[in-house]
Amino acid sequence: MWRLRRAAVACEVCQSLVKHSSGIKGSLPLQKLHLVSRSIYHSRHPTLKLQRPQLRTSFQQFSSLTNLPLRKPKLSPIKYGYQPRRNFWPARLAARLLKLRYLILGSAVGGGYTAKKTFDQWKDLIPDLSDYKWIVPDIVWEIDEYIDFEKIRKALPNSEDLAKLTPDFDKIVESISLLKDFFTTGHKLVSEVIGASDLLLLLGSPGETAFRATDHGSESDKHYKKGLLGELILLQQQIQEHEDEARRAAGQYSTSYAQQKRKVSDKEKIDQLQEELLHTQLKYQRILERLEKENKELRKLVLQKDDKGIHHRKLKKSLIDMYSEVLDVLSDYDASYNTQDHLPRVVVVGDQSAGKTSVLEMIAQARIFPRGSGEMMTRSPVKVTLSEGPHHVALFKDSSREFDLTKEEDLAALRHEIELRMRKNVKEGCTVSPETISLNVKGPGLQRMVLVDLPGVINTVTSGMAPDTKETIFSISKAYMQNPNAIILCIQDGSVDAERSIVTDLVSQMDPHGRRTIFVLTKVDLAEKNVASPSRIQQIIEGKLFPMKALGYFAVVTGKGNSSESIEAIKEYEEEFFQNSKLLKTSMLKAHQVTTRNLSLAVSDCFWKMVRESVEQQADSFKATRFNLETEWKNNYPRLRELDRNELFEKAKNEILDEVISLSQVTPKHWEEILQQSLWERVSTHVIENIYLPAAQTMNSGTFNTTVDIKLKQWTDKQLPNKAVEVAWETLQEEFSRFMTEPKGKEHDDIFDKLKEAVKEESIKRHKWNDFAEDSLRVIQHNALEDRSISDKQQWDAAIYFMEEALQARLQDTENAIENMIGPDWKKRWLYWQNRSQEQCVHNETKNELEKMLKCNEEHPAYLASDEITTVRKNLESRGVEVDPSLIKDTWHQVYRRHFLKTALNHCNLCRRGFYYYQRHFVDSELECNDVVLFWRIQRMLAITANTLRQQLTNTEVRRLEKNVKEVLEDFAEDGEKKVKLLTGKRVQLAEDLKKVREIQEKLDAFIEALHQEK
Repeated sequence: MWRLRRAAVACEVCQSLVKHSSGIKGSLPLQKLHLVSRSIYHSRHPTLKLQRPQLRTSFQQFSSLTNLPLRKPKLSPIKYGYQPRRNFWPARLAARLLKLRYLILGSAVGGGYTAKKTFDQWKDLIPDLSDYKWIVPDIVWEIDEYIDFEKIRKALPNSEDLAKLTPDFDKIVESISLLKDFFTTGHKLVSEVIGASDLLLLLGSPGETAFRATDHGSESDKHYKKGLLGELILLQQQIQEHEDEARRAAGQYSTSYAQQKRKVSDKEKIDQLQEELLHTQLKYQRILERLEKENKELRKLVLQKDDKGIHHRKLKKSLIDMYSEVLDVLSDYDASYNTQDHLPRVVVVGDQSAGKTSVLEMIAQARIFPRGSGEMMTRSPVKVTLSEGPHHVALFKDSSREFDLTKEEDLAALRHEIELRMRKNVKEGCTVSPETISLNVKGPGLQRMVLVDLPGVINTVTSGMAPDTKETIFSISKAYMQNPNAIILCIQDGSVDAERSIVTDLVSQMDPHGRRTIFVLTKVDLAEKNVASPSRIQQIIEGKLFPMKALGYFAVVTGKGNSSESIEAIKEYEEEFFQNSKLLKTSMLKAHQVTTRNLSLAVSDCFWKMVRESVEQQADSFKATRFNLETEWKNNYPRLRELDRNELFEKAKNEILDEVISLSQVTPKHWEEILQQSLWERVSTHVIENIYLPAAQTMNSGTFNTTVDIKLKQWTDKQLPNKAVEVAWETLQEEFSRFMTEPKGKEHDDIFDKLKEAVKEESIKRHKWNDFAEDSLRVIQHNALEDRSISDKQQWDAAIYFMEEALQARLQDTENAIENMIGPDWKKRWLYWQNRSQEQCVHNETKNELEKMLKCNEEHPAYLASDEITTVRKNLESRGVEVDPSLIKDTWHQVYRRHFLKTALNHCNLCRRGFYYYQRHFVDSELECNDVVLFWRIQRMLAITANTLRQQLTNTEVRRLEKNVKEVLEDFAEDGEKKVKLLTGKRVQLAEDLKKVREIQEKLDAFIEALHQEK
């Protein structure tokens, strides 16, 4: 009984627990019941046996902060026996809640410790960046000196102010509906106010137009604009307030219009709202420009610090400079675009005086081009590379001079230099030239791009122009525009009738779909005044008037037409015009379609997009070209090194200098021999004809010596020194030419022959003998000719030998002259079948008659008397030969010269034994050898003169000639046209092409790598 009663009580307790258990649905499993209840026999579990509770050791509790197991809960001991009937579950619940706080406390302590340990481990893994502090520019650490962050923080709106900025869209929609019911123009106004897309474009937000007016400048520019976030938020707040005022005014107007009539008409109210909106846009446009100006100054400061080398690192070339170098090399490689140059650039085309140059100057922010009123100023393409830099400067590709564009005198000098280069490029008989002038313009805030200003398209060739000027301009423009990746900036004059435009038809032919054309309408201020229908301007900007298509349309004002206006003045005038223009007030033009600033942003964006899309394809094409050229070289010149024109010139230069040095290795004996021989050949005729023959006609030795001394003195004072210098200079030229032109065997390369010949001629042309050489020679020669004393027999014999050689040479010349005069003798006539002419027969008869006269008088003087001439003529006439007195005199001259030279040679043989009599001054002797003394004096003078000239050559003139050769080579090295003219041939051209293609490919690869890094 007792056991049954206890079991019943236990079952009631179990049922009570089951009924009052919260959060458990369904029946409680048997294992959850009390131990006593499980020990009793239940009808549903007849096989259940009494078993002790098992501890669940496999189950552990974990904290959410750590993986460490918590402390195991202790189980209270179970007492077996009688349990009184009472509700004890609240006590058990309280006990479990008290245990829970210990669990929470333990989890917090363990989790905190584990979190701290994990944080310390993570902190140790972070590298020490203190060594790389130099990477961050100093301006970042000093930026608080330039920007007041406290002021910006105070200016930032709080959450309540931001909530106020949120517009009530329900009211806006309701106002729009009301305005739509009353008038359509009011609805258009509210739509413009709500959209405010033009205003957001002015602030740099994205729009739905073809070109987003965003500034893709440098990264420093973007960081700086983030620093100006406070001021931009204030601008947005003020813009929102104006929009709210416009909405409220439009709503009040629409509701009150239904209640009562207003005094002001609807149109005036709408115009007022539009004008307020335009004023707001222009106001914040000026604020934005002021912020950009401050940004520009900050970037300029950063660039200046980098320029001074504060961070001690090498500055890299800018991306646009690398791209410009590629275009320069490509232009030098092939200016006629035969290599299919498809690299992008901005090509500026337009009618003459349409304002092309002015638009470029506004983009470059400087008046850099020559100016003229109505005449053609752009006579050759000008490539302008715009890039960012600390100073506003310009420089040419082939010059190191920088023009400061902030100074008017440098601007004037730059314009003058451009004009001179254009005139130099234009060949004689032409008006324009296809040769490109490369100019780099750097400055803070400039958009990075490459522009090419082309000559203006003309319709009629005027006086003073070449007949083919129009066709040449068209061919130059087409050559640049046919590049499928070139961006065409089509400039149209808005002040003239659109039907008079020529360039639009040309552009539509080159780009019929308008995928790479940007249309610019200039002189909009004049167009607004002169055009009767303003909607015509709207049609032009919308692309509905011209047949050509374009990516974008812009309207700009480039000044009042005064060439002395500054860029700042033109900007102010442009801003003032569009602020008051009806074209904007009546929404004919959008805000993003006006001003040259928006134009430059759009062109730069399109330019870089085109570059990124096409540059890798162009690099692949040049790789293929390089492979073809290298294969051609290996097939044609397998054993020759690839030397381009400059390398070949350096090789030829070294060879020429080596040959000049060889002149100094010529022996003195060789110099003196060739000088003495050349000088005697030059003066021998004068000595024989003008000195020796006249003196020999005298009757005694005293008169002979006097005549010789007088004539030698005159000759020495006037002619001999000059003749000697001429002989020396000609001898130097001959030796120099011999060394330059003689073949060098297998090592000789005929590719240098033209260059060596040109260097030789130019060096000889520049060389001039020392002016003091003649004066020193005159003194030396005069002293040598005054000496008459022959010291020994050897000198006497040398003088006789020299005299015999001279007389024998003259005698041979005389015999040849007589033979030519009288014709062939009987031997030649019989052996070679030659005959005499009639004139030769007359000369022969005259010669025979004169020889008879000489046989009668062997000491006959050198001249015939008139009666002797008459006698000879009558004797010839008696034999039937008609002669002229002049013919008798000419024949006598040769006959007497032969007679005299033979007599002198006989006398020379007699004087071989006359040295003894000479020492005794020919006392007690009938032999006189004064002519031998004369030739000894001449011979000695020649030897001394040759020695003096040799010293001048080796000590002075050879070195001067070597200096002249070096100067000529340096001049030729700087003259590219001269090298192209003198070093020619297939081998040279192939090496040049290989060098250029390799250089283009390397520069393109470097540019592509830098372009990918910038992305």
